[in-house]
Amino acid sequence: MEKKEYKINEELVNIRLDKAVSMKDNSISRMAVQRLIDEENILVNNKKTKASYKLCLNDIVTIIKEEPKEVEIKPEDIPLDVVYEDNDILVVNKQKGLVVHPGNGNPDGTLVNAVMARCKDSLSGIGGEIRPGIVHRIDKDTSGLLIVAKNDTSHINISEQIKNHEVKKTYIALVRGEVRENEATIDMPIARSTKDRTKMAVSKNGKNAITHIKVLERFKNYTLLEVNIETGRTHQIRVHLSQIGYPIVGDYVYSNGKNPFGVVGQMLHSTSLKFKHPTFNEEMFLKADLPEYFENVLESLRREE
Repeated sequence: MEKKEYKINEELVNIRLDKAVSMKDNSISRMAVQRLIDEENILVNNKKTKASYKLCLNDIVTIIKEEPKEVEIKPEDIPLDVVYEDNDILVVNKQKGLVVHPGNGNPDGTLVNAVMARCKDSLSGIGGEIRPGIVHRIDKDTSGLLIVAKNDTSHINISEQIKNHEVKKTYIALVRGEVRENEATIDMPIARSTKDRTKMAVSKNGKNAITHIKVLERFKNYTLLEVNIETGRTHQIRVHLSQIGYPIVGDYVYSNGKNPFGVVGQMLHSTSLKFKHPTFNEEMFLKADLPEYFENVLESLRREE
């Protein structure tokens, strides 16, 4: 266990606790700071304090970093569609059905197991022992682009870009129903469902969530959408589209999943990412074509038209 303490000087007076810690220790991302505060591993005057607490002169801030637990995650030879790779990042086009990291019910066979086999020991450790290198996630049945960090510096940089809405994530979704508007913005807060803790729901007490949609193609009873998200709430796109009456085809969680195509799991694909390279600061634009099954469904709809 590593323990650091420092006294607040005039420079940090009236600064939020989470921001001040990031300013003092740039090896910890704001996301990691929030987690440490929630776990009571960042204290002010030896007391648990909220991230929003405004620091006072001579406050004593304590940061406790626990040693990572020994958890054995075995590298597995799972095929990866690598879109881009260098010494700092790896960007993969994740296939539908692949879980991103180990968890309850998924101890192995995940993207993390596959990435470990490819990258060996060169992965960021900030995500914790079961999420090495994982900066952001997409759902098991969502396909498409995902960034993996190969070192802590890259992880912190990409995390900050995501937090500051500087990473543009574009998705393609096929929804049930004919969307009338050519473009629209969905601005509805999202929280954990009070009825089913495995689901998310629109809630006035939730965190803000903003989704932009644009119609790409209309079919009889279906619409193909381009979707951009400003925020990255769990299941955000699926919840928002279901809430406005256009559930994603194949989504059994937020609709009845009915479709004549036999598709199981949401037809949602992360098609492009725009961000700045964490080391060279160059703008990156990466794209991943729709999966074959997705294209086949669209072709069948076009034939019907």
